[in-house]
Amino acid sequence: MSADDVELVQRCRAGDRAAFDVLVLRYQLPVYNAALRMLGNREDAKDVAQNAFLKAFEHLEDFDPQYRFFSWLYRIALNEALTALGRRKQYAEITGSEIDGAPGPEATTAGGQTAVAINVALLRLVSEQRQVVILRHVLDLSYEEMAEVLQVPDKTVKSRLHSARQKLRELLIHERTR
Repeated sequence: MSADDVELVQRCRAGDRAAFDVLVLRYQLPVYNAALRMLGNREDAKDVAQNAFLKAFEHLEDFDPQYRFFSWLYRIALNEALTALGRRKQYAEITGSEIDGAPGPEATTAGGQTAVAINVALLRLVSEQRQVVILRHVLDLSYEEMAEVLQVPDKTVKSRLHSARQKLRELLIHERTR
């Protein structure tokens, strides 16, 4: 049986660095995947994930155990991703060309082409819309968990997700008709 996150955080605060290693192993893939979906660039996503874990470690004393550790960590990663996007100067410059376009085996199938089209369209969404799509459909969070991560009411999450899905649909239809 694995230790729960709060116990691991408490052990880490008490000086057990190996406890933080467990948290990193537990969440490195979801944090990296979320950053990759936000940024569309593998190297930037690795940097964001690494920075997020570093900041989480440095600010472990600020973690409030009444909330989920992953929500707190994801919020840090989200802020790091937004900072990385800000360094790119304009969100509008994200065209989808940042995605590795090298054809892989999946790109030869219709499903692979659909996945690429979705990733390109996802990168064209504004940041708030992209965030809710990633939280819901990549990380499979509930509306309540999404609201906790984003620090907004459930209603706002639902509204943003509805708008994001509509925009994503428009982008995919437009791409198909080109």
